[in-house]
Order: sequence, then C-alpha cells, then structure tokens
Amino acid sequence: MANPYASVGSVATVTSNISGQDSNMNDLGGPGAGGSGSGSAQRYSTGEVTRRLLSYVRPHAVTFGISFISAALSVVLQLYVPILIGRGIDLIISAGAVDFDALLPLIQQLALVIVGAAAFQWLQGYCVNRLSYETVRDMRVEANNKLFRMPLSFIDSHAHGDLISRVVNDVDQVGDGLLQGFTQLFAGVVTIVGTLVFMLSISVPMAVVVVLVTPLSVLVASLIAKFSNKSFTAQQRTQGQLGGYVEELVGNQKLVDAFAYGDEAQAGFDAINAELYTAGERAQFLSSLSNPGTRFVNNIIYAVVAIIGCACVITGIPAALTVGEVQTFLSYANQYTKPFNEITSVITQIQTAYASARRLFALLDATEEEPDAADARELAALAGEVEIDHVDFSYVPERPLLRDICVHARPGMRFALVGPTGCGKTTLINLLLRFYDVDAGEVRIDGEPVRSLTRASLRRAFGMVLQDTWLFEGTVHDNIAYGMPSATREQVIAAAKRAHADSFIRALPQGYDTVIPEDGGTFSQGQKQLLCIARVMLTDPAILLLDEATSSIDTRTELQVQAAFDEMVAGRTSFIVAHRLSTIRNADCILYMRDGQILERGTHDELLARGGAYAELYNSQFAEA
Repeated sequence: MANPYASVGSVATVTSNISGQDSNMNDLGGPGAGGSGSGSAQRYSTGEVTRRLLSYVRPHAVTFGISFISAALSVVLQLYVPILIGRGIDLIISAGAVDFDALLPLIQQLALVIVGAAAFQWLQGYCVNRLSYETVRDMRVEANNKLFRMPLSFIDSHAHGDLISRVVNDVDQVGDGLLQGFTQLFAGVVTIVGTLVFMLSISVPMAVVVVLVTPLSVLVASLIAKFSNKSFTAQQRTQGQLGGYVEELVGNQKLVDAFAYGDEAQAGFDAINAELYTAGERAQFLSSLSNPGTRFVNNIIYAVVAIIGCACVITGIPAALTVGEVQTFLSYANQYTKPFNEITSVITQIQTAYASARRLFALLDATEEEPDAADARELAALAGEVEIDHVDFSYVPERPLLRDICVHARPGMRFALVGPTGCGKTTLINLLLRFYDVDAGEVRIDGEPVRSLTRASLRRAFGMVLQDTWLFEGTVHDNIAYGMPSATREQVIAAAKRAHADSFIRALPQGYDTVIPEDGGTFSQGQKQLLCIARVMLTDPAILLLDEATSSIDTRTELQVQAAFDEMVAGRTSFIVAHRLSTIRNADCILYMRDGQILERGTHDELLARGGAYAELYNSQFAEA
C-alpha cells in the first residue's frame, strides 16, 4: 500500500496531507473502493444517521422498550415528588402549628415514590447498558465482515490503521455516545411533557411564564452545537489518520531504526498529533460553552419564576398561590430546563458519536467485491490446465501494466516468471487467484473462465507461498494447519518434515505446541518461511504459486527445500516468481517479462542459447557472484 507519509520532508508536508490532499485517508470512495466515491462520510445527514442507528436497535426492541418505559415511570415519579413536598410545606402553618396527622402519611408516600423512582432508574440504566453493548457488538461484527467482502484493491489503497480505527474506535464512540444520548433525549422529552402537565394543573399563568422564557436555553444550545459539529468531524477524521500513521510505524519499526528515521517519524507524528490537538481543543471549547450557557439562562428563568411566584402569594396576581405551590413551581422550573442541561452536557459525546457513525457507515457502504455469478460452479476435480488469453490489466486506468499476456500451462508444467521489479510478475499471480479481475482477455482453469467459478473453490485449488511471510499468534501446529484446520498432528509433522522445518520445531520449548507471537516474534526470516512452506505442503494443492518462496532461506536449506518442492510440484502445475535464476533451471518454460509484456519464453537452455534479455540477466548474476 502506498504510504502517504513515506516521503515526509517537513512538518508542513504532513499537515498538508491531513488537510485533505490525500483523499484515501478522508474518503472511502474513489478508485480504491471500486466505486464512484459514494463512501464519503460527509454525505450522511443527521436524520439518516439516526435512522440507520435505530435499525441496529430494532432487533433488541424488547430491551429498548423496557428501558423507555422505565425511563418514563422514573421521570413521572420524580415529577410527583415536588407536589408532595409542596403539600408538606403547606401543612407547616407556623412555629408549633404543624399538622402531623396529615404530614406523616405524606412523608411515607414520599418515601415510596422516591424508592420507586430509584428502582425504575436503575432498571433503565441496566437496559441501556445492555442495549448499548448488544448494538455495538452487532455493528462491529458487520464492520468486520464487511472488510472480508471488500476487494483487495480497497484494502491496498486505504490506510490499514484508519480502517482498524473505524471498526474499533468509531464503533465504541457510537455505543458510548449516541445510545446513551437517545435515552437521555427520551427521558428529557418525558420530563418536559410531564412538567408541563403538572404545572398547568397547578397554575396556567405561571406555566405560561416558564414556557415562554425556556426557548432561550434551547437557542443557546443549538447555536453552539451548530458551530462545534464541524470541529468534531475533523477530530474523528484526524484520529483515524493518526491511527494509520502509528500502525505503519509500529509495523515497520525495524526499517525506521535501520534508516535512522526516528526523528522524521516523530516529526510526522507530532504534526498529526498537533492537528488532532487543535481540532479536539476547538471542538471541546465550543461544546464546553453549552453547559454554562444554558445554566446561565436557566438561572434567569428560576429567578423570574421566584419573583412572580412571590407576587402571586402576596397579591394573588396573576394567580393565587400558596407558599408550597410556589416551591413546587420552583422545582418544576429547574426540572423543566434540566433535560436541556443534560443533553448539552453530553453534546461532546453525542457529536463525536455522530462523526464516528458517519465514518462507520462510509465503510459499510463502500462498494464490495463483485459477487460470484449466480450460476458460478464449484471447482471440484482439477487437472491443472491454466490459460491466460490476451490479458490486459492496470491498477490505475491511465497507467496500463499488463498488455496482451498469453500463457498456456498444461497440467503438470512448471512455469517461471522472471524480470525486473515492477514488470507485473506478482500481478499475474494476483489475477490467477482473482484478487483482481482482468480488464481485457480471459483467464481459464481447465477450460473454465475463472469468472464462472466461485472464488472460494478457485482459491482452494491454489497453494501460495509469498516472499512476505505471515504467522499469527498461536501454536506452531495451528499455524501450519491454517489451510486445513482438521489436519491431524501426524499430517502436520509430515508436512513440516517435507519442508525441512521439523528439526528446529522440535528444538522449541513445547515443540509443535509452542505459541508463536504475532508475526513470528524472534523466529528468523528463514524459519518463518519454512513454516509457511509447510503450511502449503499440508494442503497439497493442484496448482502452486511460489512468489520468491525461498528468498529468505540460506543456500543449503534452499537446496533441501528445493528438492521438496521438486517432489511436490511433480504432476502439478506451478508458477514460480524468482529473482535467483539458479532456482528455476529445471522449469518447463521461463517467461521473461519487462514493462508488463512477455519478451521471451522458453526453457533455460533455449533462452541462454538465444542470447537475449534472459541470458544477459542470468550471466550478470553469475558475474556478480
């Protein structure tokens, strides 16, 4: 994958990348997605994001319903508390004149209401947390499965760290922010409606006063939210870029140290981190104005209600109220504005969650790999005939790579692909496996166009060993049995012996049960390659694809592995990409490629006798030796 920071020359270069010049980092559309840019996170409206989030909640409707009912009951009981308190105040006539007979039952009722409100509030919290976890789980599963359905071109053209950030960090932000916010929003609506009903039942004029001055609080919060939304979007985008940059540096730490690139890498990190700091600081500052701003307005509302309430008690204008009723109204004035305070207090979390949801949905909506044809058949018994018929291919339309490639490999033939770096050898291997589809021409296996076969059955017919090894965290046995999980220990050992890996495996502390750290840990490159070769030998494929498979093995081991390969490829079609020409002398046909074309083809002896480009390359290697 192209690294947008690989040529960092200055901090300005990195910040220019962040600001949007590298579209792959900010948008999942474009050529890399195989679509027309429909994955842009910016195109999702708030309403659309909300509707899609609710679609994830729908399967958990029971939990969702219980949480909302609990929230409603909890709010109603909390709203009933001020009425009881107001009645209690009116029962305290003066010093020494308290109606205890009426007050004591009122206190008991008040205690029951408070306990009930707390119980329903706990039930609401439990249901919301469960709903949040279940919804986040579903989102993460869908996002992870989506990545497995994406074409290789998509994975190659987007920063891996950014994709990981969308699946992990952004999904967490959605769960922590939006789901909690939805519940608070519902509870707030119930509080507002319930408060209005109770206030109107006590005094219509006083209720009108509260309603008329409250929109000031809403106006302040909405204005601040409007200005801070863009900052939160920029914050999440930059966070994804930082994840991609760190993932690249950590994954290639040896190269960073080998080239003494630590200072430049740190400068690049500091530049992105500074951009994230600026965006985050701006977003946090703007959102932090919401709570104090609305509280200031709410305090004004409280003071207005208190003044008018006192006038009502003294003069009876505009309505006759008791002291207890004024106290009830003051409580309702606070509770009526409280939902706005609660929503504005979590506005940072909500806006971050919406920005994360947009990034997640951009991934989920990216164009997937073209599905198998409806009539695609499973590849069963395989003879191993491979035909590449006048194939053209390019990663980027304006830069053709492979041009008019024709190869006919009969069953059991051994083909070798040689040529300078970038001539298209590995690309040809990718086309055989349908990691990419050809632009023109056709690839056929046993006379069947690969497009008419299911990808899974096609790829099972191939065994591939790459120059870049990959081992996952697990036992040696599990790593070798990756392509055949049902393999017995005896089968795994037999494959390891054929790959000449058994001796060093048995020297490990737990032998085949030794746990390998991620990416091989302290294993040498040659040992990791031997394990990958054993993995392929275990699957016993019909067609072999070897891309510099022995490049990391010492000469003596290479001779042993080459003998094992000779035994394994007998009767099987094989394509071998090699730079060390000594390993392909026995190939049935050698294809010399340059600039995406086959310039020469023939056996080793034929090509040497011809004295062309292959002979020149072969002689140069031995001259260097």
